[in-house]
Amino acid sequence: QVQLVESGGGLVQAGGSLRLSCAASGSIFRIIAMGWYRQAPGKQRRELVATITSGGTNYADSVKGRFTISRDNAKNTVYLEMNSLKPEDTAVYYCNFGGRVNYWGQGTQVTVSS
Repeated sequence: QVQLVESGGGLVQAGGSLRLSCAASGSIFRIIAMGWYRQAPGKQRRELVATITSGGTNYADSVKGRFTISRDNAKNTVYLEMNSLKPEDTAVYYCNFGGRVNYWGQGTQVTVSS
């Protein structure tokens, strides 16, 4: 019954910004971490973009200083603010709620044009 719904993706010009949101519904118990992953076109694996826990945040080197992850625990929602976007940021972005069980969103497309 748990479902993660992502929104906020789209097409943006290089240097622009987007804000992604991911809201969870259903019964989720003791989420340890919320995060964002992405899968670039033609690649087989998702790479970690950013995570947030009660202890802080962590970012991939490729997005550090440009992306900001935040969360609203009361709303079971995680956000990803993306600034200074580059064409290499183009990917399908997936949110993840991690604990004893991992939950994944359906993905939202982010396309950055030159």
